[in-house]
Order: sequence, then structure tokens, then C-alpha cells
Amino acid sequence: MCGIVGLLVKTPALRERLGELMMPMLIGMTERGPDSAGLAVFTDPLAGTLRQYSIYSGLIEGGDRFDWSALASQLQGHSDSRVTVEAKGNHGVIKASIAPAPFKEWLAATCPGLFLLSAGRSIELYKDIGTPAEVAERYRFSALKGTHLVGHTRMATESAVTPDRAHPFTAGEDFCLVHNGSLSNPNAIRRKLQPLGIHFETDNDTEAACRFIEWRMREGDDLERALQAAFKELDGFYTLLMGTADKLALVRDPFACKPAVVAETDDYVAIASEFRSLAHLPDVKNAHVFEPAPEEMYVWTI
Repeated sequence: MCGIVGLLVKTPALRERLGELMMPMLIGMTERGPDSAGLAVFTDPLAGTLRQYSIYSGLIEGGDRFDWSALASQLQGHSDSRVTVEAKGNHGVIKASIAPAPFKEWLAATCPGLFLLSAGRSIELYKDIGTPAEVAERYRFSALKGTHLVGHTRMATESAVTPDRAHPFTAGEDFCLVHNGSLSNPNAIRRKLQPLGIHFETDNDTEAACRFIEWRMREGDDLERALQAAFKELDGFYTLLMGTADKLALVRDPFACKPAVVAETDDYVAIASEFRSLAHLPDVKNAHVFEPAPEEMYVWTI
């Protein structure tokens, strides 16, 4: 059992309140996922070749005291790019004009204990073990601003409780996925993708779904066609919530075993595993509230 939450604000003025509005949503999912929590927030894209990289240092000894400024200085010397870094506990968000592949290669060579959480022009990602309230406080989720976000609270039913197995999972640039449920064929998906050069970082079933959908998009599918392919490929019970630079997408398996509810107004689209996580939202009493149908795609664009 896990909890998922998603929020896309249609009204630009609400972008400043994205984290504030999301906090009760995430905390409300604590009973469904007390082991770990995380979220990906999407903002307006960075200009030109600039990318941002969310990095986790908690897997190395003394990670919460990691010297992010020194790492940024090393990157600046390596890339001749202006590098900035924002540190929050054992998370650092580095911005630099360097593409993901060379950045990942440099990071692995420079400090192999660091874990790259996300890459892209819009996405920033935080996840860690602990209760949702603890994780939210640790990374100041209430202050986050942006256009939309995807969040998750995890109760582990397969694979260990570790930061890298917490959700969201990412693949490629500006794509993330959270999952409530369990897949019965993640190893078959791995066997299909690994010969194509796709590397897996955990044994978690959600990572298999994430990498399959991102792979389809990298092969030329848009998000909707990738999800149609996922309906044929994924076996098991699932509610999947995904974020891209400009979209929020929700799907459920053919039996819709895992709960989900949507509340939509002229100002926002909010998604949660249970309505109680939506009850605090402004004007929710006048929202269009519905339960998503099985194997239907729900995609909202900013």
C-alpha cells in the first residue's frame, strides 16, 4: 500500500503556493506510506543549454555534511560552465550548461557515492526515508514553487526501504513516475530493455515501469502512445502518476484495483489515493470530483 498525490495549478498566481497546497496532501497519505516519501516539482524550463541535476549524498558516510560548494567548483573547472548549487540537507541541486550523459559520467568519476535523482530543464526531485512529515520538513517542501508536482508516500511491499527505492523514479530528462500497486513482470521488462543498453539502478518494480515508458518516448512515442504501449506491457495492479515538463498523467490498470480520486476546478487539478488528502484545497466543494476509469488515460497540460 502506498499513497500518491499530484497537483497541477492552472492559475499562475497559485504557482507560488504549490508546495503549501501540496503539504497537507502528502501528510494525509502517511498511513498509506510511512516508510519513505518524495516528490518531483516542475518549474518553467531553464534557458538554452542550462540543465539542473538533483543529487543525493545520503548514501555516503557523512552525506548530510557533504560539501556541495566544492563539488560545484570542481564541475566549473571541468566544464568551463557557470555552475550554481543549492543545498538542502543531503540533497543538492546543481545548475550548469552540461548535457546529462557527460554530467553523469563526470559525477560517477568524481564522487561515485553520490546518487543522481533527476536531470532536465524543469524537474527538481527530493526523496528520502522517514515519515512524509519528516521528509517534507527536511527538504522544506512547503516553500516549493512551480507549475505541477508528483508526490508519493511508500509502504514497502517489495524491495528494501532505502532512499534510492523511494519514489518518484526518473529516467531520461524531465520525466518521473510514482506507483501504487505491484507489477508481476518487472524482470521480464528488465530482460527486454537491458539488451538495448538501458541500465537499472534498483530491483524495484516501479523503476521497470518508469524506464519502459521513458524508453518508448525516447523511441518517438508521445506520452499518450507510450502509455498505450504500457497497457500492453505492464502486468499487475497499478495506479501510475507521471510528470513531464508540461504534463501530468494518470492511469490505472484494467481492474482499477488501486484507489485514486481527482478533483478539478478552473484553478487546479489535484489527484490523491484518497479524497481526505484533497479536502483542504480551496473551493474543493465546487470541484468536479471523479474516480478515474480503468485503462483510461488522463493527461493534463500546463
